[in-house]
Amino acid sequence: PTDGSPLAQAAVARAISFAREANAQITFLCAERHSSSMYLGLGAITDGRAMREFNAAEDSVAQKILQQCEQLARAAGVACDTLALVSGEPYEAIIEAASRVQADVIFMASHGYRGVKAMILGSETQKVLTHSTIPVLVYR
Repeated sequence: PTDGSPLAQAAVARAISFAREANAQITFLCAERHSSSMYLGLGAITDGRAMREFNAAEDSVAQKILQQCEQLARAAGVACDTLALVSGEPYEAIIEAASRVQADVIFMASHGYRGVKAMILGSETQKVLTHSTIPVLVYR
Protein backbone atom coordinates (compact mmCIF):
# COMPACT_ATOMS: atom_id res chain seq x y z
CA PRO A 1 0.00 0.00 0.00
CA THR A 2 1.06 3.57 -0.63
CA ASP A 3 -0.41 6.99 0.03
CA GLY A 4 2.25 8.88 -1.92
CA SER A 5 3.91 10.31 1.20
CA PRO A 6 7.71 10.49 1.28
CA LEU A 7 7.92 7.54 3.70
CA ALA A 8 5.54 5.46 1.57
CA GLN A 9 7.54 6.30 -1.55
CA ALA A 10 10.73 5.17 0.18
CA ALA A 11 8.95 1.92 1.03
CA VAL A 12 7.86 1.59 -2.61
CA ALA A 13 11.48 1.89 -3.74
CA ARG A 14 12.59 -0.72 -1.21
CA ALA A 15 9.68 -3.03 -2.13
CA ILE A 16 10.69 -2.82 -5.78
CA SER A 17 14.26 -3.73 -4.88
CA PHE A 18 13.01 -6.58 -2.68
CA ALA A 19 10.74 -7.88 -5.49
CA ARG A 20 13.56 -7.64 -8.04
CA GLU A 21 15.86 -9.69 -5.78
CA ALA A 22 13.11 -12.27 -5.15
CA ASN A 23 11.97 -12.33 -8.79
CA ALA A 24 8.50 -11.43 -7.54
CA GLN A 25 5.59 -9.36 -8.79
CA ILE A 26 4.15 -6.38 -6.88
CA THR A 27 0.59 -5.13 -6.64
CA PHE A 28 0.59 -1.47 -5.62
CA LEU A 29 -2.48 -0.33 -3.69
CA CYS A 30 -4.01 3.05 -2.90
CA ALA A 31 -6.81 2.91 -0.35
CA GLU A 32 -9.21 5.76 -0.97
CA ARG A 33 -11.62 7.22 1.56
CA HIS A 34 -14.71 8.29 -0.34
CA SER A 35 -17.42 9.89 1.69
CA SER A 36 -21.08 10.72 1.33
CA SER A 37 -20.69 13.89 3.38
CA MET A 38 -18.04 16.51 3.98
CA TYR A 39 -17.49 17.79 7.51
CA LEU A 40 -16.96 21.48 8.07
CA GLY A 41 -16.70 22.62 11.68
CA LEU A 42 -19.48 20.89 13.58
CA GLY A 43 -21.81 20.32 10.63
CA ALA A 44 -21.87 18.07 7.61
CA ILE A 45 -22.55 18.96 3.99
CA THR A 46 -24.16 16.29 1.87
CA ASP A 47 -24.19 18.14 -1.44
CA GLY A 48 -24.07 15.40 -4.09
CA ARG A 49 -22.12 17.46 -6.62
CA ALA A 50 -19.47 18.47 -4.07
CA MET A 51 -19.08 14.85 -2.95
CA ARG A 52 -18.75 13.62 -6.55
CA GLU A 53 -16.05 16.23 -7.16
CA PHE A 54 -14.27 15.28 -3.93
CA ASN A 55 -14.39 11.56 -4.79
CA ALA A 56 -13.21 12.23 -8.37
CA ALA A 57 -10.27 14.21 -6.97
CA GLU A 58 -9.44 11.29 -4.64
CA ASP A 59 -9.55 8.91 -7.62
CA SER A 60 -7.27 11.19 -9.64
CA VAL A 61 -4.68 11.44 -6.86
CA ALA A 62 -4.72 7.66 -6.33
CA GLN A 63 -4.22 7.00 -10.04
CA LYS A 64 -1.27 9.43 -10.20
CA ILE A 65 0.38 7.75 -7.21
CA LEU A 66 -0.16 4.30 -8.72
CA GLN A 67 1.18 5.42 -12.13
CA GLN A 68 4.37 6.67 -10.47
CA CYS A 69 4.80 3.35 -8.66
CA GLU A 70 4.20 1.43 -11.87
CA GLN A 71 6.78 3.50 -13.75
CA LEU A 72 9.40 2.87 -11.05
CA ALA A 73 8.73 -0.88 -11.04
CA ARG A 74 8.79 -1.20 -14.81
CA ALA A 75 12.06 0.79 -14.99
CA ALA A 76 13.55 -1.72 -12.53
CA GLY A 77 12.26 -4.66 -14.55
CA VAL A 78 9.71 -5.70 -11.93
CA ALA A 79 6.28 -6.93 -13.03
CA CYS A 80 3.47 -5.10 -11.30
CA ASP A 81 -0.24 -4.42 -11.11
CA THR A 82 -2.07 -1.52 -9.52
CA LEU A 83 -5.25 -1.41 -7.52
CA ALA A 84 -7.29 1.38 -5.96
CA LEU A 85 -9.91 0.38 -3.41
CA VAL A 86 -12.47 2.56 -1.68
CA SER A 87 -12.84 1.86 2.01
CA GLY A 88 -13.77 3.72 5.16
CA GLU A 89 -10.82 2.04 6.83
CA PRO A 90 -7.54 1.85 4.88
CA TYR A 91 -6.30 -1.17 6.83
CA GLU A 92 -9.36 -3.13 5.70
CA ALA A 93 -8.66 -2.22 2.07
CA ILE A 94 -5.03 -3.31 2.48
CA ILE A 95 -6.02 -6.70 3.86
CA GLU A 96 -8.78 -7.14 1.26
CA ALA A 97 -6.40 -6.30 -1.59
CA ALA A 98 -3.73 -8.69 -0.32
CA SER A 99 -6.31 -11.44 -0.05
CA ARG A 100 -7.80 -10.65 -3.46
CA VAL A 101 -4.43 -10.92 -5.24
CA GLN A 102 -3.32 -13.85 -3.09
CA ALA A 103 -0.27 -11.97 -1.85
CA ASP A 104 2.51 -13.84 -0.09
CA VAL A 105 3.47 -10.78 1.95
CA ILE A 106 2.23 -7.24 2.61
CA PHE A 107 5.14 -4.79 2.38
CA MET A 108 4.25 -1.47 3.98
CA ALA A 109 5.72 1.58 5.66
CA SER A 110 5.34 2.65 9.26
CA HIS A 111 6.00 6.07 10.71
CA GLY A 112 6.92 4.43 14.00
CA TYR A 113 4.73 6.72 16.10
CA ARG A 114 4.59 5.78 19.76
CA GLY A 115 2.67 6.88 22.83
CA VAL A 116 0.13 9.69 22.61
CA LYS A 117 1.00 10.52 18.99
CA ALA A 118 0.21 6.92 17.97
CA MET A 119 -3.08 7.02 19.89
CA ILE A 120 -4.15 10.27 18.24
CA LEU A 121 -3.00 9.50 14.70
CA GLY A 122 -3.72 5.79 14.82
CA SER A 123 -1.62 3.31 12.95
CA GLU A 124 -2.82 1.62 9.81
CA THR A 125 0.29 -0.55 9.95
CA GLN A 126 -0.54 -1.70 13.47
CA LYS A 127 -4.11 -2.49 12.41
CA VAL A 128 -2.85 -4.52 9.44
CA LEU A 129 -0.41 -6.36 11.71
CA THR A 130 -3.22 -7.11 14.14
CA HIS A 131 -5.87 -8.25 11.65
CA SER A 132 -3.98 -9.78 8.73
CA THR A 133 -3.42 -13.49 8.32
CA ILE A 134 -0.89 -12.68 5.58
CA PRO A 135 2.67 -11.93 6.75
CA VAL A 136 3.51 -8.21 6.95
CA LEU A 137 6.96 -6.77 6.29
CA VAL A 138 7.24 -3.29 7.84
CA TYR A 139 9.64 -0.71 6.42
CA ARG A 140 10.76 2.21 8.62
